[in-house]
Amino acid sequence: QVRLVESGGGLVQAGGSLRLSCAASGSIQSINTMGWYRQAPGKQRELVATITSGGNSNYGDSVKGRFTISRDNAEKTMYLQMNSLEPEDTAVYYCSANVRKATLAYYQTYWGQGTQVTVSS
Repeated sequence: QVRLVESGGGLVQAGGSLRLSCAASGSIQSINTMGWYRQAPGKQRELVATITSGGNSNYGDSVKGRFTISRDNAEKTMYLQMNSLEPEDTAVYYCSANVRKATLAYYQTYWGQGTQVTVSS
């Protein structure tokens, strides 16, 4: 089985920073695109950022210039450095990964359980 576990969420004041981590484990042959998404109460889940195995990244418009996504392929871990946080960033943050399991010839998308980020004004 493949597991994605997020960590690093919490409560922070506006203007502060947090760093999220997402660790993948299990019978993994390879991981291509990984990403962070978020969902605020009453809203749809939205893209925060994605990163390919080669390090190419893509960001949602609302976080460009404030958030930085990165990954350590050897450790199967992805990070999200969040700076200049705003109350509007309050949401549950989920990581996702397109994973090829050791026993399969195709990729499947897996999701973590989510970590709460709350930004106070």
